[in-house]
Amino acid sequence: MADGGQQSRYVKLTRDQAPVDEDITPGDLNQPIQVPQLVVHRCSECGQPLPESYEPPSDEDWTTGICGCFSDLESCATGFLCPCVLFGRNVETLRDDIPWANACVCHGMCIEGGLALAAATVLFHGIDPKTSFLICEGLFFAWWMCGIYTGLLRQSLQKNYHLKNAPCDPCLVHCCLHWCALCQEHREMKNHLSENASTAMTIVNPPPVQEMNPGENNEPVPSESASGKDESPSLGIQPL
Repeated sequence: MADGGQQSRYVKLTRDQAPVDEDITPGDLNQPIQVPQLVVHRCSECGQPLPESYEPPSDEDWTTGICGCFSDLESCATGFLCPCVLFGRNVETLRDDIPWANACVCHGMCIEGGLALAAATVLFHGIDPKTSFLICEGLFFAWWMCGIYTGLLRQSLQKNYHLKNAPCDPCLVHCCLHWCALCQEHREMKNHLSENASTAMTIVNPPPVQEMNPGENNEPVPSESASGKDESPSLGIQPL
């Protein structure tokens, strides 16, 4: 009740009327939150705000061509003999959350597994109308997985480095030139990493601290009154 007999508009709640299910500490009430509507994407060069639907253009050229496998003999030999290992290394370089062993096993089961199934069918049963369907199925599965699974990795690589679709679509490149595409992607990431590592850093050292020594420059300065001749005219006060 308020003063004067008038009923108050405020109601006092007790602990029994308003129970608290969870204990709230003062730190829980002071946590930063991120509002997506307030996040502004800006240009890295001029700092101007960019729209939400903006995507940087993919106009950069590849550092090496699709047929430049012999420029890096190590990746060329690995991609020709064990393409699953080279693919695993590429995935690990591009994605830190995926180990190279997982990508290598997946590549070996999908692509090399389909080729091995077709080769084993031809070796043990030959080519006849009964086994031709199984052979074609294994080859088609390997070709389809080669284009889709590895083409997505090439697409992510092009998006990270803003590369062109050269010589054509990423999935189509792996369908036609899978081994060459793996070697090209490995060389591209290797060149970009080497460029980032060799970037010269400018180190600016601060100037030395200058201190004033109280013992220096304490020589007495000769005053004008101590000179032999006083050039200033003498002034006096005379009564009127």
